[in-house]
This record gives sequence, structure tokens and C-alpha cells, in this order.
Amino acid sequence: MSTPTTPRRPRADAARNREALVRAARAAFTTTGEDASLEAIARAAGVGIGTLYRAFPTRQDLVAAVYAVELDTVLDTVDELLAAQPADRALRAFADHYAAFVATKHGMAETVRVGAIRGAAETAHTRERVNAVVARFLDAGRADGTLRAGVAADDVTAALVGVLLSTRDADDPGQAGRLLDVLIAGLRLP
Repeated sequence: MSTPTTPRRPRADAARNREALVRAARAAFTTTGEDASLEAIARAAGVGIGTLYRAFPTRQDLVAAVYAVELDTVLDTVDELLAAQPADRALRAFADHYAAFVATKHGMAETVRVGAIRGAAETAHTRERVNAVVARFLDAGRADGTLRAGVAADDVTAALVGVLLSTRDADDPGQAGRLLDVLIAGLRLP
């Protein structure tokens, strides 16, 4: 009878290589675009092409990893934001962080196959994770008296995404910020 094994943690050097590859890929995808050479990404990360392919067997795997790291970075700001300010202002600051993430994702989608970004978003369970974060802000806002009760996290997420999608090609770069202000104002207690 065999015993179940726990997955091995990657070696420290493999984890460092993976992080370096993701950083290099993000830079390459946002500046060079879809034609970014995987060999150039490996070189920029200071590793060989074989190391890149061991970590990311396909270009789509690499895109998904870049997307996941960017999403994690944004979602990991919640505790810091809530510790530093009331929930309504923390949610507004989060909206700015999320807007920057969406702008980066949009830039990558224009330069890397849109299907790869869509697949990365689905794999990362983006909507569910953003809803969970928004729910934390809403709960904190109800507790500290800055945000009204009875608002569904998914409604706030949909409104946030709607603002960002509707203003992504706007001639006025300040429009998104003003609309995010309106969104948060509508969530505040009178």
C-alpha cells in the first residue's frame, strides 16, 4: 500500500528563477508585446531557456503566471489599507490599485493573445477573489460606520469593472478617478 505524498516545495533557486522569469516576462509583454522572445525573457531573468520551459512549458503558462502575480499584488493590499484608514477611504484606495492592475492587464491583452489573458483570469478565479476582497471592505465599512449595509460585493465589483472598462479609452485621464469617487460616495452612509 502506497502512502500519499505531499507535493514538494520548489527549491529556493527554482523559486527565485520563477520570480525572475515572471518579472522579466511582465516587462517584455508590456513593452515588446506578443512577439517578445522567450529566449530574451530567459536572458533578462538571468537563466537559460531550458529553465524557462521547465517552469513554464507554454507561453500561455507564463502569461497566466504574470497575471496571477499582478492580481495577488493588488489583492494583498487589503490588510494594509484597512489598517491605515477608514473602510470607505481604504476601498477607494483599493479601487486605484485595481485600476492600475486592469490597465496593465489591458496592455498585456493588446500585446499578448487575448485568449491567454482570458484563460489566466479564469484560472486565477479573478471575479471570486475580487468579490471576496470587496466584501472585506464592505464588512469593515459596516463595522466602522462608513459604508452602508445591504450592498452585495458582486454589485460593487461589477460597478468597479464597468467604470474601468468604460473609461479605458477616454480622452480625459481623470474621468476614471472621478467615476470611482462617485461609486464610493454612493456606498457611504449619509
